[in-house]
Amino acid sequence: MTDFTKILDKAKELESKMKESQEKIKNITAEGVSGANSVKIKLNGNGEMINIFISPEIIKEDKTIIEDLIVAAHNNAKNLLKSKTSEEISKATGGLNIPGFKWPL
Repeated sequence: MTDFTKILDKAKELESKMKESQEKIKNITAEGVSGANSVKIKLNGNGEMINIFISPEIIKEDKTIIEDLIVAAHNNAKNLLKSKTSEEISKATGGLNIPGFKWPL
């Protein structure tokens, strides 16, 4: 019965670490850039856009170019956020790979 108790204790510890990790992830930000820093987008840990910067010089460009730069900056920020989130999850789980487990990003 001791082995089962150890397993339960480990599961509770992991659950606690994951909750702590989720709180930390909420505070993570990631800034994506495109067009030689002419467009910057900042996302929070939930993947929500919290800031966008478009340089005055780029505003003079064609609408489709600006749209492409916004999309590229957003994708860059999203990829950075995924990396930071994965890193935080690895810290919480001690690198334990949980099959089928995915974060909402």
